[in-house]
Amino acid sequence: MEENVALFLNYLKNVKMSSSNTIQSYERDLKYFIQYLETCQIGEVSELTSEIIDAYLKDRKEHQKSMATVSRTLASIRAFCQYLMKEGLLEQNPARVIALPKIEKKAPKILSQAQIILLLEQPNVKSIKGIRDRAMLELLYATGIRVSELVALRVADINLQQGYIICRDAHKERTIPIGKSAIAALQVYLSEVRYILLKDNRETSLFVNCNGNPMTRQGFWKILKTYAKYADITEDITPHMLRHSFAAHLVQNGANLKSVQQMLGHSDISTTQVYMHLNKETEELKNVYNKSHPRA
Repeated sequence: MEENVALFLNYLKNVKMSSSNTIQSYERDLKYFIQYLETCQIGEVSELTSEIIDAYLKDRKEHQKSMATVSRTLASIRAFCQYLMKEGLLEQNPARVIALPKIEKKAPKILSQAQIILLLEQPNVKSIKGIRDRAMLELLYATGIRVSELVALRVADINLQQGYIICRDAHKERTIPIGKSAIAALQVYLSEVRYILLKDNRETSLFVNCNGNPMTRQGFWKILKTYAKYADITEDITPHMLRHSFAAHLVQNGANLKSVQQMLGHSDISTTQVYMHLNKETEELKNVYNKSHPRA
């Protein structure tokens, strides 16, 4: 079974050209699934049934996994079984008859504009590390890109003169404008700091760590947590929260959904519409407050 999973992951990488994040997600989900199958003494793909898969999903629920995790797990198993069918190893997809669990859609968590400003002010811009960190934070909030996209940026992807970045994934690329604050922070980083951090001048990554290697998602996550603590932000902050904040603040300040969709790289505008709902809820609360509070 493990060999089949390895071939499936290779298919995703070299044929489907899936992103590294997608492949890692499939690999993680299928790893746990195989471990479960081994406890059931199931080692052949021909032994896969809808009953076994359903029992595994119930086991995941019992281990207090969220509905989103269970749903993603089922999607991974479905894709794997579909690949097995394509290879002639299964006659039908046993995961197809299992319904995806309903997921309660939660409003994305965002930071206020005041919190964002406070966060951006935390890096010590008199230090090498602080200048780099300020540039990363400014760029993440200025563009709404994912942290995986941030650390994947190359120097050649930045055009400070025209004021935009080019963000690429396995299937497409998008051009995103950047504002004056991010441009200024990047100019200082590129002219005064990056070359000091580099150990190899052939390195093309835009952001590097103190060892001169490309910045990692985990590395940036730790940096963000540190500055959030300095800023007394009590929310459990994540890099994706900055992405949500970027989009929500654009909508709050009058940006149209189509433009926000393009900048975020959403394939479906319905994904972007959640920020419009956030804005409406905020406006309704403000109206109620202004009408009802005696000192409003």
